[in-house]
Amino acid sequence: MTWNLPLLPAGSPENELTAGQDGATIRRSVLPGGVRVLSEHMPGLRSATVGAWVGVGSRDETSGHHGSTHFLEHLLFKGTARRSAMDIAEAFDAVGGEANAATGKEHTCYYARVLDSDLPMAVDVITDMVTSARIDPDELETERGVILEELAMNDDDPSDVVHEEFASAVLAGHALGRPIGGTPDAIRAVPRAAVWEHYQWHYRPETLVISAAGGVDHDALVSQVEAALTTGGWNMAPGALPRARRDTSDVVGVGTVGTELTIRRSVEQANVILGSTGLSATDDRRFILSVLSAVLGGGMSSRLFQEIRERRGLAYSTYSFASGHGGTGTFGLYAGCAPTKIDEVTALLVTELDRLADSGITDAELVRSIGQLCGGLVLGLEDTGSRMSRLGKADLVNGELLSIEESLDRVRAVTVDEVQSLAKDLASRPRSIVRVGPFGD
Repeated sequence: MTWNLPLLPAGSPENELTAGQDGATIRRSVLPGGVRVLSEHMPGLRSATVGAWVGVGSRDETSGHHGSTHFLEHLLFKGTARRSAMDIAEAFDAVGGEANAATGKEHTCYYARVLDSDLPMAVDVITDMVTSARIDPDELETERGVILEELAMNDDDPSDVVHEEFASAVLAGHALGRPIGGTPDAIRAVPRAAVWEHYQWHYRPETLVISAAGGVDHDALVSQVEAALTTGGWNMAPGALPRARRDTSDVVGVGTVGTELTIRRSVEQANVILGSTGLSATDDRRFILSVLSAVLGGGMSSRLFQEIRERRGLAYSTYSFASGHGGTGTFGLYAGCAPTKIDEVTALLVTELDRLADSGITDAELVRSIGQLCGGLVLGLEDTGSRMSRLGKADLVNGELLSIEESLDRVRAVTVDEVQSLAKDLASRPRSIVRVGPFGD
């Protein structure tokens, strides 16, 4: 079963969602101001995970604000009008909880996992951070150094570099191609005023989704969120609408040119990715893509693993991957190998992608990959964090929530012909190849 998640003012009957699945109960409410609250009560659990999702990512940064989204991920933990940075840290440490945040290309999430009895505290602290961050100038300068060290750490990892450069190559010219964390130059340059402006514009009731899963009472959660937002001083206007979901018309023409890029690093192993644009996060073919990727490079029985590692011993790690965004996505094949073998391995990546497009997959591969995906889907939703993320992304990105059974049914419905058709589509797109390693001129 699929449930639509409309963007209507608080009080509209269509905004009240109640759904049951696999023993859990999912509920959704839209509050005044356009804040959306979703919960999944999982019977028998003594823990809960709550997340505050803001519909802003690195894609949304305008000129002069580059790096602001990642900056805010750090700065919201550095104090509010009511709490110091130490107060925030102690609040979760004192109950054995965990708090963290994640910045993406299209959204940011602040989340905490605690005992169910400590959920009111977690909601209050996380919401306080979102509504009332001080963005202290001294803390900002301290975090500027921390973020630069984080970027330097990532730049020292060639596998991180090859993935970052691949996204930049495939999505060149679009904000989606920029690094999520910002570049060192952008982080050094962005002033406190720009970070503050970014915060004021995007951290608003109409952009906020609160999702929680585990030992959660929905009505209590709604009351806690409303109280915390009011304390935070947000204007909870009765007739306000949630902000419209992302306009994706700006991706037209992205990925129409392939690129070949070699980046030199003094490392022992070379890394290579071959790929192109993929599918958007809402494309109905995303379930077909999951099956295709599982067959091509999704496990030890996949074609890439068997051909490149098992038969030829050319790599320890090789796999395929896909990332979906609003309006577009990326799809790639990765391998890490000896620098002297980079051409041979790259040729094998090309061969396997073309072979899939030309000859399709077997019935046995289809059955095996569907079983792999269905098992992984169910096992991946055994914890409260995964359930919380599913709810938040469904409301922010998809505008619909699939039941677990509906998701499984869509995977099981994939056919051999559909996989080959999609493989032909992907293989026909302009390809980019990015290599990172100790290469000479």
